[in-house]
Amino acid sequence: MRAARVAPPPGMLEALQRDLSLNAAQAQDRLLNEARLTPIAERLGKVLGPRFAGAWLRGNTAHTLVVATTSAADIPLILASGAQADVVTRPLTLLNTFKQKIEASLPVDRLVSTVRYVDVRNNRVVVLTPQPIQAETLIQAAGVSGPAVIVLPSSEAPLPLFDLVGGNAFYIGVTRRCSIAFSVLKDTQAGFVTAGHCGVKGSATTGFNRVPQGVFQASTFPVDDYAWVAVNPAWTATPAVDNGQGGTVPVAGAKPAIEGSSVCRAGATTDWRCGLIQQRDASVTYPQGTVFGLTRTTVCAEGGDSGGAFISANQAQGITSGGSGDCNLGGVTYFQPLLEVLSAYGLELRTTRGNPPPASTGTCTGYSSTYDGDLKAGESAYQPRGIYYTTKVAGSHLGCLDGPQGADLDLYLQKLAGTTWTTVATADGAGPDENIAYTGTPGRYRYKVSATAGSGAYTLGFSAP
Repeated sequence: MRAARVAPPPGMLEALQRDLSLNAAQAQDRLLNEARLTPIAERLGKVLGPRFAGAWLRGNTAHTLVVATTSAADIPLILASGAQADVVTRPLTLLNTFKQKIEASLPVDRLVSTVRYVDVRNNRVVVLTPQPIQAETLIQAAGVSGPAVIVLPSSEAPLPLFDLVGGNAFYIGVTRRCSIAFSVLKDTQAGFVTAGHCGVKGSATTGFNRVPQGVFQASTFPVDDYAWVAVNPAWTATPAVDNGQGGTVPVAGAKPAIEGSSVCRAGATTDWRCGLIQQRDASVTYPQGTVFGLTRTTVCAEGGDSGGAFISANQAQGITSGGSGDCNLGGVTYFQPLLEVLSAYGLELRTTRGNPPPASTGTCTGYSSTYDGDLKAGESAYQPRGIYYTTKVAGSHLGCLDGPQGADLDLYLQKLAGTTWTTVATADGAGPDENIAYTGTPGRYRYKVSATAGSGAYTLGFSAP
């Protein structure tokens, strides 16, 4: 029996048809397949663990899910889950390690390399550069050259996109304009997130109508490219994105879409444009410096679209950072994943489901951030949400792990030093509950939760400076 049709957000069906050359039925089928297959990819990624090498959607309607593994023994499991199997030589963890070594070996120079990313479809790391010989020499010196890494000559030169604005715009000062991404809350304070290169902390903003709007509370660029603005009571934070057709797309959550999924962007200059997610964790060297952890897409963008929203169906994905090309000839655009900025600044996405106060989390209560997860014996997970949080000042990091009775869970606090995560505090007693108290310097941190024995659900609460 044919699966039931889903109602896409207003304007998305038409944009997918235009930008992906689909008819109405194909665009609808693509959205349906993405919703059906993405949870399978997530589940298989957890089951395969260290053998997992990535997953992606294939076909003009995303009708095929491909899951890569380093073991042929996993093929029956993958096929039984409704996906196709691709047996490769390198797990995703190894490719990420190679990319980190490459980042450390290449100078912050756009003449050497503009973009680096992991290409899971071809089980390799890709380096785009206008000077392939020079880049290859540096990579060989780092000891990561060979079939796992390919250096490609490229004229791609991404730039931040803040010079022109129209539609959903806001102003910084008299002439500088950018696009709003998503409405957020910090406790009871309403605001929105946007690109970090749009403004600095303390900059005042006005809305599209030049009415006083808010103030930048924090901003990071380069390294990351995100910021958040607190608005005054005259402005209401709504869970919606402009669809460029006089309507809005509702924001129901922020579940990340996988490679090959369709994604649409709302911006002040070119309105509503769609394309596909190509690669994650791309590093892009702009004239102002390198930004890490961006997502690469086939969506076009132009000046003024910076800071705008990337959304897949009704799930918020990220903030427009920069790109190359235009919407006449096509191009490549990068977005800053949304979950990172929410975690870095302790923000809550405004959604159509409302924003109720967090539920009690057992023994780990009273912490500024709380995350839930589930582990089997021998598994590990990183929080928050598989990424990290950033502190701008020195101070105390407090972590509390509440695990299932009968299990042995351990908790580690790690800090990024260059391109390497180093454990700075450990709580590995016998039992399911652990606590960490650590005083550290500014930087990027994450918690690692490991199940030494037993399995079940856990809660991690933590507070940062």
